[in-house]
Amino acid sequence: MRRGLIMLAPAMVAGSFASTSYAFADEAKLPATLTFTAYDTGTAGFNIAVGVGKMMKDKFGTDVRVLPAGNDVARLAPLRAKRAASSAMGSGTYFAQEGVFEFGAREWGPQALQIMLSSVDCNCGSLGVAADTGVKDLKDLKGKRVGFVVGSPALNQNSLAVLAFAGLTQKDVKVVEFASYGAMWKGLVNNDTDAAFGTTITGPAKEAETSPRGLIWPPLPAGDKDGWARMHKVGSFFFPQLATCGAGISPEKPIELGNYPYPIFVAYASQPADQVYAMTKAMIVNYDAYKDSAPGAGGLAADRQTRNWVVPVHSGAVKALKEAGQWSDAQEAYNNKLFKRQEVLGAAWAEYGKSNPPADDKAFLEGWMKARAVALAKADMPNGFED
Repeated sequence: MRRGLIMLAPAMVAGSFASTSYAFADEAKLPATLTFTAYDTGTAGFNIAVGVGKMMKDKFGTDVRVLPAGNDVARLAPLRAKRAASSAMGSGTYFAQEGVFEFGAREWGPQALQIMLSSVDCNCGSLGVAADTGVKDLKDLKGKRVGFVVGSPALNQNSLAVLAFAGLTQKDVKVVEFASYGAMWKGLVNNDTDAAFGTTITGPAKEAETSPRGLIWPPLPAGDKDGWARMHKVGSFFFPQLATCGAGISPEKPIELGNYPYPIFVAYASQPADQVYAMTKAMIVNYDAYKDSAPGAGGLAADRQTRNWVVPVHSGAVKALKEAGQWSDAQEAYNNKLFKRQEVLGAAWAEYGKSNPPADDKAFLEGWMKARAVALAKADMPNGFED
């Protein structure tokens, strides 16, 4: 399958940002309790969510519970069931919106997920490789073991995107499946796999770096245009970035890698705008209270938001960003197109469900992907997942 989609405006990732005071029209009104979901305990997304939760407790008296989950499906299930208010997601946000891979199953379909705030900081996301493998460049991964996580199309596709940079495919490596993100990284430490995808600041990567195996991050040079063209066919949401923090990485020893917003605090389109506004506003106004709580949290600043990504910003969050002076007419127009895309995908799924689709899971997914392609073509929208 060829996976190129849409354009991506890089985030504002360089330089330092001064603390800014914003004037808001309304007061944030948070409930007494909130539940977030995130990746496993100790991961960057989990730690940042905990930092945001502490801020909400200190500033508003709101008790925030962060539920760890090993894959995208598990993270979104409580949010879809309205047992959680937000999920700290990654690129799985995009796959869920598009209704592909695990989200093409009859139990799911396209999910109208929308962004509150997302983070792009000094870290990047790529394949971490055990140093004892002797791998120096991505092409050296040929024949090596690469970790996959069951039920996590984001992690698996991200790994394939990084491999594509070097002209490698899944057939060129030995895929080793794990039950969760944390288990995959434990597998790297325990010599059950040689490479695992993650952000450079994730706790498991630091553990791997200090283990007997060690850890390296094979570079993705921004100047390698052919490599990036190959990568974008599999992961259109990545952009080049210089990593200056993470396991084995520092401002003095940076590495050219790839990145996308992570974590992405998401809500469903159906969630009340005032609820999403209150959460987003609380995060913007009280940024200083949590920005140093965990590596990567600094990227949640209102003036560091990625512009015009592949998933829309929730109307409640748009209101908060407008009041912070961090929204433009151009963004509004682009965002409205993404709202329309979600409507088209949702309608296509509903129609497919009425067409007596196959009972077999594989045939069901194949039929849906064809119906999805037809609906997007009719709406003159890019597919992104052509065969």
